[in-house]
Amino acid sequence: MAADLKFPYVALEGPIGVGKTTLAKVLAKRLGATLLLEDLQNPFLPDFYQGRKGAAFQCQLFFLLTRYQQQQQLVQRSLFDTKIVADYIPLKDKIFAHLNLNDSELVIYEKMHAILLEGVPKPDAVIYLQATTDTLIKRIRSRSRDYEKRISDEYIDELNKAYNFFFFRYQETPLLIVNTNDVDFERGTGELDHLIGQVNRLERGVLLYAPLGSA
Repeated sequence: MAADLKFPYVALEGPIGVGKTTLAKVLAKRLGATLLLEDLQNPFLPDFYQGRKGAAFQCQLFFLLTRYQQQQQLVQRSLFDTKIVADYIPLKDKIFAHLNLNDSELVIYEKMHAILLEGVPKPDAVIYLQATTDTLIKRIRSRSRDYEKRISDEYIDELNKAYNFFFFRYQETPLLIVNTNDVDFERGTGELDHLIGQVNRLERGVLLYAPLGSA
């Protein structure tokens, strides 16, 4: 019998290329949970990666509004009656905002963020997937997505550092930090069961986990 999660609502997070969406799909399928995926259809994203002036602010506000709408739909559909696995947390929006916006843009963003996202439901636990910048770059380049080809190695490194900084100080929910450099949760059910077991050990604070494949 497959292991089960004690938390009704679990969210995965991590920088681009770390594999959070893939793991969220695998985990949701294994648990028979509702899968909540971040909507990445942002018309300003290509312009942002091309460095067009003003695109970062437009891109950030579009993501903020999209995440707000998605969270409201989640509540209205009463999906909290079952287990939920998500591939993002709304609060991570601030990571990108502080990395990409100037001071004037941040003033407007922070006001909108306080109104829209501060009151959305929090997950019961968060799994933060961590990897080295070299690993992220390798994974991003291997999947050959058109818009990702414009992302510089320097930006990936800055984003990775920003994520680590954010989650080093994260205290909103119990947090499991997972080293994903050498593990593939999609291929082995054993690794997935070990991960579920680690999540179930969470009570409060932070727990570090290095899967067997990462040793």
